[in-house]
Amino acid sequence: MSVVEHENGMPEARLREALAHSGQRYTEQRAAVYRYLCSVESHPSADDVFTAVRSSIPDISLATVYKSLETLVGCGLAAKLTYGDGSARYDGRLDPHHHARCLDCGAVMDVPGHLSADVVRTLGPVAGFGVEGYRLELIGHCESCEDGPHA
Repeated sequence: MSVVEHENGMPEARLREALAHSGQRYTEQRAAVYRYLCSVESHPSADDVFTAVRSSIPDISLATVYKSLETLVGCGLAAKLTYGDGSARYDGRLDPHHHARCLDCGAVMDVPGHLSADVVRTLGPVAGFGVEGYRLELIGHCESCEDGPHA
């Protein structure tokens, strides 16, 4: 069972409610993209989602997948993880958690555990900047890439 199902009840009902609340229509394409995000622990790119969803909706376009992902992010049903190189990955897990990203293959993994509020407070204020939250990302090399020829 995915985190989304466990925390929020059935994904389909949650999707319909969030879309209606945001003034968006429910479509089978959006539902398929959401079901896929709820079913994986990976953090897929839009291309990954497109490839996976095409098996159940053969005529879905990449543009529709991109629009569906952005709608899900806008409705608060998914998170978009962006990087300086312009790439993005999507996360169906919405509870507070951190990530590790491989510098070679780009894989993104959830990091178990959390930082306590006391640890975060030790960072202190940033002059001229109002902090509203934080995002921790560990960077390095995944096991597959460490074992590869370039390690």
